[in-house]
Amino acid sequence: MDAADALEPQVTQGLAADHGLKPDEYRRILDLLGRAPSFTELGIFSAMWNEHCSYKSSKRWLRTLHTEGPQVICGPGENAGVVDIGANENGVRQAVVFKMESHNHPSYIEPYQGAGTGVGGILRDVFTMGARPVAAMNALSFGRPEHPKTRSLVAGAVAGIGGYANAFGVPTVGGEVRFHAGYDGNCLVNAFAAGVADADAIFYAAASGVGRPVVYLGAKTGRDGVGGATMASAEFDETIEEKRPTVQVGDPFTEKRLLEACLELMASGAVVAIQDMGAAGLTCSAVEMGDKGGLGVTLDLDAVPCRETGMTAYEMMLSESQERMLMVLHPEKEAEARAIFDKWDLDFAVVGVTTPEDRFIVKHRGAVKADLPLAALSGSAPEYDRPWEESPAPPPLGALPEIDPAEALLKLMAHPNHCSRAWVWEQYDGQVLADTAQLSGGDAGVVRVHGTAKGLAFTSDVTPRYCFADPVAGGRQAVAEAWRNLCAVGAEPLACSDNLNFGNPEKPRIMGQLVGCVTGIGEACRALGFPIVSGNVSLYNETDGAAIPPTPTIAGVGLLRDLSLMLTIRPDPGDALVLLGDTTGWMGQSALLADLFDRAEGAPPPVDLAAEARAGGLVRALAGAKLVSAAHDLSDGGLAMAAAEMALAAGCGAALMADAGLPALGWFFGEDQARYLVAAAEAGPVLALAAEHGVPACLVGRMEGDAIALDAAAVPLATLRAAHAGGFARLMGEG
Repeated sequence: MDAADALEPQVTQGLAADHGLKPDEYRRILDLLGRAPSFTELGIFSAMWNEHCSYKSSKRWLRTLHTEGPQVICGPGENAGVVDIGANENGVRQAVVFKMESHNHPSYIEPYQGAGTGVGGILRDVFTMGARPVAAMNALSFGRPEHPKTRSLVAGAVAGIGGYANAFGVPTVGGEVRFHAGYDGNCLVNAFAAGVADADAIFYAAASGVGRPVVYLGAKTGRDGVGGATMASAEFDETIEEKRPTVQVGDPFTEKRLLEACLELMASGAVVAIQDMGAAGLTCSAVEMGDKGGLGVTLDLDAVPCRETGMTAYEMMLSESQERMLMVLHPEKEAEARAIFDKWDLDFAVVGVTTPEDRFIVKHRGAVKADLPLAALSGSAPEYDRPWEESPAPPPLGALPEIDPAEALLKLMAHPNHCSRAWVWEQYDGQVLADTAQLSGGDAGVVRVHGTAKGLAFTSDVTPRYCFADPVAGGRQAVAEAWRNLCAVGAEPLACSDNLNFGNPEKPRIMGQLVGCVTGIGEACRALGFPIVSGNVSLYNETDGAAIPPTPTIAGVGLLRDLSLMLTIRPDPGDALVLLGDTTGWMGQSALLADLFDRAEGAPPPVDLAAEARAGGLVRALAGAKLVSAAHDLSDGGLAMAAAEMALAAGCGAALMADAGLPALGWFFGEDQARYLVAAAEAGPVLALAAEHGVPACLVGRMEGDAIALDAAAVPLATLRAAHAGGFARLMGEG
């Protein structure tokens, strides 16, 4: 026996607690095995039964989500969701494969590697299904700009994302960045990737066939990331720096070779099943493939390629070293498959075999280190119906502040939450692969489906202050805003991926936030025919008991069947500006109150899902009929900010009229939902089509001059541009 193995500690309830297992969970393991687990077996259980892998606190509510539709080829449960996008010019049916996933805890501990490996992991989720990645996004949430950690977290995470995605060769075309005190102790890094594949050539994780080789592919295994999944299922405290070794280290150039080798391997017909080695590494990938196929798996760790000496079975099973895959292979194709990986200078090792028995057996140096019922590792994982309580009502909306609308607009456009994100996205390569049709900065990123006239649109959205004030309404609004952003570029919304970021679910108040947001998301997805096909749950986002605001990020994907009909937020000088949707001047939980006056008051705006469907259909119809030159959804900052962003994009001023029936702040900065601002050479045809669709519409201004005029108040466009463009550099201490 290896000396390191001989020193394995005796498993006790205390050691199980150190692995994140509750006393009743450890008792369940004892009952299941009829004995105490070995140290390696304890590590395997801790990995498979932690929150990050088992979704034990959220499963009950995830089952309520809307996940089906005629466009859905594969919904939740696989590495990524798969949605039909129609045939190409050769009649081959195609699909978009996509998912969003969190890498929050690693990114707070070590932002460059944490964020970079988040990108690497989500890319593997996509290409393990046979899709070539075509686009990436990220949704980032940081603490206050003045917090001592914020600048280093922003700089590290953005550099890590760019460093990985740029080197791998995938365009980053969208996302979002926010700042709030609630993220001071726990930043969020949510990474999204999408790829395109032939619909009849999708690869899944379910193993099949007894006696087939289980093959390790990619980079070598090291000690980086050991215990990463367990770390991601716990709150932070003063020991946070001790967790740094649990953060994975990425190599995008190896990942690029792994992509090409995997796609070539898939084309060879050698693959039976394939699974990314993500959270919990070799443990999770082997167990999931066996469980989905109803088979057992036996692994021989002596065959695992390692880059460090003396690694124990425990370390190899829990390592989260990056750029690795596990595959079940047609045995007659082994030589052909090995030759492909030799060509790409990647490891290829037969490390196990599928078996008919429901056993997960792990051998190392002649000893059995684990012998467990495989299905129970997944199927018997704890599932909790945790107690929850509704969020308290926010304080009532007080009197609106006395502020000149032009002054309010200038301050909002310079604010860290609303200034230009060019400082961020200019560090990303948005045009690699040469199919990007619309870069970051608009409502949605758009890429051409290579070799076709089609385009895919991508957006990422959530408004955490709405979710905190009213989780159900906030969940609805997150979906509705993603829907609007896709419609605003002329795309038909297809489906979405959710990344549910919350605090400790063992606290009823936090669990109530999750329940409410999932309820609202489900209602909106069902009403809009906009299913959730993939996603991730990230819980325990807390430091010293302080939780993040509820942040259920929605990544939406849409289809432009004719890319020539794509809309941007850039109107033409002289265009009429038409407001679509009903305006009541809703100021509860508005950006103006929150960001300029630190007032979190009133209910968030209600979301009329039928009105959202009508308004979105109208915008797509306007795009199809070529009646508008530009469109922009209304969200943070309402009409004034939408017009200002369009004016900056066009390099032309905009004059907006007031509404005599509403207070100026409510009219210009209210955040009523289901609204768009569209620009057109002639307003008449737009108003006529709006009437046909049953959508309220009115002429509100024109693109003209060199200032943003909010009725009698005005701010020069040059002044606005300087404030908006320099905001991010200022918060990073560079301006």
